[in-house]
Amino acid sequence: MDSFRKLLDIMAALRAENGCPWDREQTHKSLKPFLVEEAYEVLEAIDEGDPSKIKEELGDLLFQIVFHAQLGKERGEFDMDGIIEGISRKMVTRHPHVFGGAQCATSEEVRTQWDERKKEEGKLLESLLEGVPKELPSLLRAHRLQARAARVGFDWNRVEDVLGKLEEELGEFRKALESKDKAEIEEELGDILFTLVNISRFVKVSPEDALRKTIHKFISRFRYIEMKAAEAGKSLHEMTLEEMDALWEEAKETGSP
Repeated sequence: MDSFRKLLDIMAALRAENGCPWDREQTHKSLKPFLVEEAYEVLEAIDEGDPSKIKEELGDLLFQIVFHAQLGKERGEFDMDGIIEGISRKMVTRHPHVFGGAQCATSEEVRTQWDERKKEEGKLLESLLEGVPKELPSLLRAHRLQARAARVGFDWNRVEDVLGKLEEELGEFRKALESKDKAEIEEELGDILFTLVNISRFVKVSPEDALRKTIHKFISRFRYIEMKAAEAGKSLHEMTLEEMDALWEEAKETGSP
């Protein structure tokens, strides 16, 4: 706790009258991009499996939370003690199978109980889909919404059924392409992506993680193409698609991610 209090003191000094000009200019809204960025850097460190980097990025994320707590304290709205007390109270209340006499034998029972506790707190009163942030990345938000609906039985029975739905959506997308109607094409493409998220949920794979890893793989292999082109004294603009595709396949064979 001494080290945590030291961090709070550092933050207060940065925001003080003689502190850092940049830090003093920040608001909750101006810090939003940094909060998201730091969270994704934690995810990247976890994917890389580097404990030292995970520690560093968690520190950066923690600093963002401390920053918001300081802003709240300055305005007399809340402070770090209140944040900690609030989340501690919530975790105890929502885990009566750990801190009380309730019994939960499975993760599904825990999730059901979690929702019941949220209702008791005055949440999920209008819809089971309440509380899934609009600001979440679309793939993650779709996954969370589908999982919520599945808890009350609004779900497919088998992954094969969802694959059948994917074929259906692909057919509708092809028709939309033929119509050349931009709004219809967008709608049908959205349906395909939503169905793919459903498939990922059935096979217990995070669509956000899967796409992030594929993006990393694409970057790595494309950089291989750039490297080989530079070694040959060529720019990518001078290369044919066939030449670049051959290097792409070479990158795959050499074990590039």
